[in-house]
Amino acid sequence: MGKSKKNRAASTNQIQHKSQTTAEAFSFGDPVPVMDRRELLDYVECLQTDRWYEPPVSFDGLARTFRAAVHHSSPIAVKCNILTSTYIPHPLLSQQAFSRFVQDYLVFGNAYLEKRTNRFGEVIALEPALAKYTRRGLDLDTYWFVQYGMTTQPYQFTKGSIFHLMEPDINQEIYGLPGYLSVIPSALLNESATLFRRKYYINGSHAGFIMYMTDAAQNQEDVNNLRNAMKSAKGPGNFRNLFMYSPNGKKDGLQIIPLSEVAAKDEFLNIKNVSRDDMMAAHRVPPQMMGIIPQNTGGFGDIEKASKVFVRNELTPLQERIKEINEWVEDDIIKFNTYSLELA
Repeated sequence: MGKSKKNRAASTNQIQHKSQTTAEAFSFGDPVPVMDRRELLDYVECLQTDRWYEPPVSFDGLARTFRAAVHHSSPIAVKCNILTSTYIPHPLLSQQAFSRFVQDYLVFGNAYLEKRTNRFGEVIALEPALAKYTRRGLDLDTYWFVQYGMTTQPYQFTKGSIFHLMEPDINQEIYGLPGYLSVIPSALLNESATLFRRKYYINGSHAGFIMYMTDAAQNQEDVNNLRNAMKSAKGPGNFRNLFMYSPNGKKDGLQIIPLSEVAAKDEFLNIKNVSRDDMMAAHRVPPQMMGIIPQNTGGFGDIEKASKVFVRNELTPLQERIKEINEWVEDDIIKFNTYSLELA
């Protein structure tokens, strides 16, 4: 009678246990479209302070994003180097100053030149003002140098002494915006993938696996020694060879089940390649000019033809845009040599 009650109790517990198991359905949320909420920033445009307008995007963020991914900074460096190499230095604008001016324009979509004069009103130099800290006044004719800090104060440039070259924006006419803004998420994704993989190796997670031991021939001392050896495989020097002697062990008494390839798989190469293609499409620089190694046997084609097409379609329009300085100064200061692959 006692056994019967125990059996019925066990059966009841089993039924209750099964009844607690329920099916559950859930979702991670709907895709967020590009026109959802973020268009509110277009209504904000440029915030107005007491004396100047703030840019519509964070210039500090653009400066930090510049070095977030190699395929984002490399095209900008290529354009800057070619433009600087073809520029003919002028006594009023040195080659180094021109390089700073061009880099600001390519990174921020804005570039500023300060016209410095002597007491007679003659121009003695054209110096680039850092676009990261230059702001446009409320009357749109004055400019301020605003470098935030404990000991810095806003400085107003002399009216009419600043030349402002900007890449037009479709939402406002006060500041320019760079054309690569759409690729910033890809650049940050590329950086995040690299940082994740770096932490992945530093933490030793790439050595992760499950050691499944069912061999009865092993004693506890051997198990403890093996455990200590595996613990020491984490961190620097993690790739080590382990030796285990089991004369009476079975074939499947010790099994290694890899864990890192399943649990910590992050699609590293796919993320890097896709985000790289996005950045290259945004900057429109031929891959062979950035030192990218082709993955196919045919390669990227003739680099000389690619460079000539690139200069004609991308850099020549930039050169013509930079020549607007001549009209402002009323002098032919900006001149360029014809682009050539031959050394002078």
